[in-house]
Amino acid sequence: MLNTLILATALLLTLYLAFSRRLAGSSAWKATVTPLASIMGSGFLVSAPLLAITVGNLALFCMAALLLLAFGVGAAIRFNIRYFEPIENSGHGPAQDIAFLSRIVLAGAYFISVTYYLQLLAAFLLKAFGTEDAFYAHLITTALLLVIGGIGMWRGLGELEKVERYAVSLNLGMIAALLLGLLVYNIQLAASGHWQLPDISSAIELHDFRVLLGLLIVVQGFETSRYLQEGHSSDERIRTMRLAQLLSSGIYLLFIVLATVLFHGKLTADVTAITTMVLPVASVLPILIAVAAIGSQFSAAVADTSGAGGLIEDIAHKKLPVRYAYLAIILITVVLTWQTDVNEIIAYASRAFALFYMLQCTVAFVVAWQRRALPNRRRYLGLFALLTLLCALIFAFGIPSE
Repeated sequence: MLNTLILATALLLTLYLAFSRRLAGSSAWKATVTPLASIMGSGFLVSAPLLAITVGNLALFCMAALLLLAFGVGAAIRFNIRYFEPIENSGHGPAQDIAFLSRIVLAGAYFISVTYYLQLLAAFLLKAFGTEDAFYAHLITTALLLVIGGIGMWRGLGELEKVERYAVSLNLGMIAALLLGLLVYNIQLAASGHWQLPDISSAIELHDFRVLLGLLIVVQGFETSRYLQEGHSSDERIRTMRLAQLLSSGIYLLFIVLATVLFHGKLTADVTAITTMVLPVASVLPILIAVAAIGSQFSAAVADTSGAGGLIEDIAHKKLPVRYAYLAIILITVVLTWQTDVNEIIAYASRAFALFYMLQCTVAFVVAWQRRALPNRRRYLGLFALLTLLCALIFAFGIPSE
């Protein structure tokens, strides 16, 4: 019965999100779903197992801390949308120079995230066939990188980007179905008197803290609102970015609350452990998660490849044809693939985005410093200075889970 309910929920919500004319015609929905899908994409799949083996029953509080940090960085980027964008291309100054450097860093972060998404896709694909061979995972990732980059060089990624709407719909449908299944499972345990916190280590040592710093990537993605200028006003991007962060935060916290009962000592740093973790809830969930993971990670990889190509072309002032940008992406991401495993690439991606966030927070600090008449100026300066320091700590000390 629960399997049927889960499948029905996933199917109905996926179809609604994918084919609703009302949503398709809503500018606010488009501006909301882009950062929401990025935040909920890969992070939702890996967050619970990695938090379980790192901090145990303190996962909820640690996730809340990551989300609070992400919301603070989001506030800095929203500040930049309102106050820096209008002056970004008017002359040169400290803020403009730092912002230009941040775009270069973001392009590099996209290189790493593309590798991350496709390594995660390969891991879930192999898991579906009952194997976890690193060599084949790297081979699959390489093949996908060659396909995506090759199509980008040949005729652009426009056609592949069209699948994003359906992949996002499937992923959000899966998340809703998973939450429903976990809710029913927790209610059944509580009704039978068997609900209890798992007997798992919850101590946080220095190594665990550094691993937590390396998990910022699980709540990354909100910065995409910064680059949706075409078709969306600054007010709409600020409003929908805040909404996306609040919605994703509520979903993440609810997920961790409901999933904690499934934490146990047999969990490992395997990024596909979510499929094993939810098996007691319903037999259909591992299959549903695997299908959604493969679709969403492919879509995210295409989106970030396109974003990286566009950034490189923009940084080079259109003097470098975009096909050469895609060639550079292929070469760098293939090397990254064979030099890292998926847990390492998670930490590297977190550190790369932390550096980008640090630079964005620095831009916000400089702009706030220059605007003497800014309301609550001291509060902004204190917040942006603190966020810059925290992002610098993540960049310097984040490490992969083992």
